[in-house]
Amino acid sequence: MTSSYLDEPLSINIFPDLMHEEDLTPDCGVEIDSICDEIHSAVKGWGSDKARLIAALGSTTPEDRLKVALRYKDLHQTDLKSVMKKEVSGDFGTAMKYLSLSPVEAECAMIKDACKGLGSHQLVLYSILCGRSNKDMQLLKKVYYKMYTKDLTSVLRSELGGDLWKLISACLQAAEEPFDPDFHTMEKAREDADEIWKKGQGRFFGTDETKIFKVIVLSPPKYLKMVNDAYADKYGYTLIKAMEKELGGNAEKAAIFTIKMRFKPYEAIAETIKLACAGMGTDELLLTCCIIRYQDLMAHVNFAHEELFGKSVHDRIRSECGGNYKQLLLALMHKVCPEDA
Repeated sequence: MTSSYLDEPLSINIFPDLMHEEDLTPDCGVEIDSICDEIHSAVKGWGSDKARLIAALGSTTPEDRLKVALRYKDLHQTDLKSVMKKEVSGDFGTAMKYLSLSPVEAECAMIKDACKGLGSHQLVLYSILCGRSNKDMQLLKKVYYKMYTKDLTSVLRSELGGDLWKLISACLQAAEEPFDPDFHTMEKAREDADEIWKKGQGRFFGTDETKIFKVIVLSPPKYLKMVNDAYADKYGYTLIKAMEKELGGNAEKAAIFTIKMRFKPYEAIAETIKLACAGMGTDELLLTCCIIRYQDLMAHVNFAHEELFGKSVHDRIRSECGGNYKQLLLALMHKVCPEDA
């Protein structure tokens, strides 16, 4: 799975292809209309029928939700997001809010939620912003401004600092290079490996993170693997181990996540889901964001999760969540990764 991924010239897109077409009138069909009508019926009268809402929105894919978000307003003269805000609350309500939006709008809302209150939710922020394709990042910044009339880079600059900001600032540039065999040679990989060493472990005092992050962020998957191999051959350990030695805290986690999203994306996502459930209590916001954002990739992610941790993502949800929130996340998983498959 990983080796075939490394043949790809660029990082994977998380947003569905239809999202990048920015078509405001996609062909929805009767199935989407049926979902919209079912949601509308489920919220009629006093209270809402949570089971029907779960069955309706839990059965959707990211592309479906783009269409539902557009079509619901046409059919029922109100934004689906406003309906969800009124009808549901708590962790279940947060998840339903994201599901009522298109995939890119949902990520914008996730970022906004991660920046609420004192301090930011840095795990959510770096999992959304690091390791993205150029197309995804460009669209994310454009839609964030459209939704909130604020520049995403300026918002994050006010929320973050230190090494984590340096890394995310580089990611926001959306400047990953396309793989060029005439440019991305083994000789260049060895040069970049030496540069990372000189700016990190080989530096007499301190670390020049900016240069290190530049290589990590700009390199396409196939080339970053070449740099990693060159670094390991000469210095005895991988780039991931180098980040563990050079950095700390969330900057270290974010740098490792960025590297893994380049050449071990499904493993990186599986480890983030595990991180959301580590320690005392569950990080519901991070878990919700992972299940919704990566839904289309969950067949691969679930396989990696089982290989790494000996249990499925479904079982982790069952052990960490409860009530309607648990049922909704499981419905999203079953849509793309049924357990009896």
